Amino acid sequence: MSERDSEPIDPGVDIGHVHLKVADVDRSLDFYCGVLGFELMQRYGTDAAFVSAGGYHHHIGLNSWESKGAAPPPPGTTGLYHTAIRYPTRRALADALRRLVDAGIGIGGASDHGVSEALYLDDPDGNGVELYWDRPQGEWPDPQPGQKVEMFVRPLDLPGLLAELDE
Repeated sequence: MSERDSEPIDPGVDIGHVHLKVADVDRSLDFYCGVLGFELMQRYGTDAAFVSAGGYHHHIGLNSWESKGAAPPPPGTTGLYHTAIRYPTRRALADALRRLVDAGIGIGGASDHGVSEALYLDDPDGNGVELYWDRPQGEWPDPQPGQKVEMFVRPLDLPGLLAELDE
């Protein structure tokens, strides 16, 4: 069955959580909780932890069961490209950027995709992380004929994003 012939998935399906192999759980908690502001929900000894936003049981699992002290996978291998963390508003994304700046954590990229605005960086284990917010669908660019959505990659105005915090 080709992609075009398949039945669409139930629209209520979503991604519940991501579980990452990390070299050092405490170092990862410093990043995900200490910098980004996730809440530690549960800890399993020194080898696993579960963090969330808003009291959910966990959005991100962190474990070193098979990766304690390990190096990140080398470039050119398969695996997770990045974990995308969606913020509810542009102001909340601006707060995430402020947290990164305050912690001295650089970003690898910042893009306006028309439908969303995104910051790109790596966590302490080299796992790609996208922090983004979705524009309301009514503000999305009009798609080209034959396409369902129009997305692009343009530079994101970081000073303009941070200005959200002054309003």
